[in-house]
Amino acid sequence: MQTTETDPIIAELWAVRDRHAARFDYDLTAIFRDIRAMQETSGSDYVRYPARRVLSVSEEPPTP
Repeated sequence: MQTTETDPIIAELWAVRDRHAARFDYDLTAIFRDIRAMQETSGSDYVRYPARRVLSVSEEPPTP
């Protein structure tokens, strides 16, 4: 079994991801905007779920 460091598919995936991030100087907001723009122009349908409220550590989740 290959590890992620020696798996050529994973290595290529990481290289593509790194080249894409470098185009935006590793700015996550800019990277996210670019990915969203690519989604909008792709013509594909994407599932979007509504944002969920994040509970603080002291809060308990609601009972169903």
